[in-house]
Amino acid sequence: MSNYVLVIDTNKSPCNPIHPAQARKLLDLKLAAIFRRYPFTIILKSVSTDVVSPIQLKLDPGSKVTGIALVQEDKVIFGAELTHRGSAIKASLESRKSLRRGRRARHTRYRQARFLNRTRLKGWLAPSLQHRVLTINTWVKRLCKFAPITRISQELVRFDLQQLENPEISGIEYQQGQLAGYEVREYLLNKWDRKCTYCEAENIPLQVEHIKPKAKGGTNRISNLCLACDKCNKKKGTQDVEKFLAKKPELLKKILSHAKRPLKDATAVNSTRWALFTSLKQMGLPVSTGSGGLTKFNRTTLKLPKTHWIDAACVGKVETLEILTTKPLNIKATGHGTRQMCGTNKFGFPVRHRTNKQIHYGFQTGDIVKAVVKTGKKIGVYIGRIATRASGSFNISTTNGLVQGISYKHCSTSHKKDGYSYSA
Repeated sequence: MSNYVLVIDTNKSPCNPIHPAQARKLLDLKLAAIFRRYPFTIILKSVSTDVVSPIQLKLDPGSKVTGIALVQEDKVIFGAELTHRGSAIKASLESRKSLRRGRRARHTRYRQARFLNRTRLKGWLAPSLQHRVLTINTWVKRLCKFAPITRISQELVRFDLQQLENPEISGIEYQQGQLAGYEVREYLLNKWDRKCTYCEAENIPLQVEHIKPKAKGGTNRISNLCLACDKCNKKKGTQDVEKFLAKKPELLKKILSHAKRPLKDATAVNSTRWALFTSLKQMGLPVSTGSGGLTKFNRTTLKLPKTHWIDAACVGKVETLEILTTKPLNIKATGHGTRQMCGTNKFGFPVRHRTNKQIHYGFQTGDIVKAVVKTGKKIGVYIGRIATRASGSFNISTTNGLVQGISYKHCSTSHKKDGYSYSA
């Protein structure tokens, strides 16, 4: 079943979200109208007098995808997965950097380097990281307009670093354990790609393994831990890893270097966690936090599948949870285009010029439209994101592919461009 429908009354005050069937009935009876397509929101034609039940907004921030869930009375009524564009921002900045460096090196007018006259404010984040904070804030504010949200829960740390540095677990608790074991195991599963370190076997039970055996002075520090299947763990026993992999020098070198390498995605999340927490606190709602290990403990205890939005629903203290939706809203940050008027090739030379006019016949690139074509070679109904042209002949990106040459006369706007693309 899809998400519950968000509802606001005629004064634009948030009401209780309702089942899609109930929303369809209100629309058929002309008691409500569609206010927004994504997230789907209806507006009542009267003032609501119903008692509003508080809703908790839960967030599972990730380096690439952030999970969002709305929980009302231990029931998950709305889920969304927000895909960030941090990698695209990083690639654009690197491209600009190489173009500017190339111009300085060519025999043209000298352009002095300007990196010595810049200062960074306290709390500065790289643009690719700041983007994550800003997009999450955008969607928190947006959902607060359409749902009676009274609390926010955030997964503040992906991994509890203090427990990782000094995990008070031993023996069988490495394989099963309580919450402390979940912190360590979740970190190792991400770091070693959920594979056996020695034979790269997948989709089998994995055990926490000491690279340098404890019998020979090895410690419980996270840099000395990896994952191994039962067969490899028993075969290695108390041997030094150098002796165990004496005939595989390349694998040995890879393991030793990988053991000391920090987890890139976890580092990105940890870099932005406090900035996100501070910005959420400024919204005036109470904000509670939880760790990634606690999230996994809740999810596995409740026997729920692993997805970003379900992880978000499991953030913090959770005793029971009922999932009332199975189709989350997929949100992908696409940006608002570029302000660069002169396009360049890979060497930095100008090759094309962009017009400063973005709106053509009332449409803008990025709008989601519905096109109904009744004549010609392209008869049909097309729904998707458009790319506009001054000629009035648009391209529409649908779920079945790209459709070219659709006249603006056949198009009607379903959702205005807002820097995101959507799918169910």
